[in-house]
Amino acid sequence: MDTAALTAFLEVARAESFSLAAENLHLTQPAVSKRIGSLEESLGVSLFDRVGRRIALTEAGRTLLPRAQQLLLELEDMKRAVANLTGPVTGVLRIGTSHHIGLHRLPPALRAFSTRYRDVRLDLRFIDSEAAYEAVLSGDLELGIVTLPPEPDDRLIAREIWDDPLAFVAGPDHPLSKQRKVALADLTAHAAILPSSSTFTRQIASGLFQEAGLELQVSMTTNYLETIRMMVSIGLGWSVLPASMADHELHILQIPGVNLRRSLGVVYHPRRTLSRAASAMLALLLPTPEAEQ
Repeated sequence: MDTAALTAFLEVARAESFSLAAENLHLTQPAVSKRIGSLEESLGVSLFDRVGRRIALTEAGRTLLPRAQQLLLELEDMKRAVANLTGPVTGVLRIGTSHHIGLHRLPPALRAFSTRYRDVRLDLRFIDSEAAYEAVLSGDLELGIVTLPPEPDDRLIAREIWDDPLAFVAGPDHPLSKQRKVALADLTAHAAILPSSSTFTRQIASGLFQEAGLELQVSMTTNYLETIRMMVSIGLGWSVLPASMADHELHILQIPGVNLRRSLGVVYHPRRTLSRAASAMLALLLPTPEAEQ
């Protein structure tokens, strides 16, 4: 089966648009349409319903989708296994990471990698850690450099790179900052500004309150930690942020007996052969060579 046609099929299904798929694949829209038409002709079915500008998978398309994904993943895995035997480190390395990690943690490793491996093209996608985690599971990304989940998940290999202490923070003029002593229960009387409930960081913070039988009063949510820091600094609420983000605009609330932290690290699929580029990146990120499988 034509792998180029399958690739076009997957991209149109993902983008729900022939024009966007063509743009993402660096092809013309007629070229993408031709590949889809060829695939439909070879299978004897229609894969997409085209109603006006709306594109939707047919029943046949939905049936083909997971099989096409698996076929292309296995083909890519085979190519990596052969390429890893010899030759220079080349190709495309697809990595997903959060804005916070990309801004505060990754630059030294990225600089060292791009200097050492000039023939590798980095496809760096800034997305939520949870989305990157799922993209590694599905095979869309080779590595995720993310906030690790609070509970182990054996579907992926996870390696901690950075320990990231968290701090309860409020603006200097917030009522909590004026208290001499702050208890966990005191926080629930004031509005909190936190990442969305789907994020690993929010799950870590919420778990602490749930264990104490306390209910949070969340007034705003955003997954951009820099935005949270700004809103907290002007007094709109308190939050839980990486302690490294605390500055003169934030007051750290010392809560006796509470020590929150999260782990930042790298995840990759246990059943996928890592490219030489991915192995080289792991060697830069990890204190010991753990890329070997």
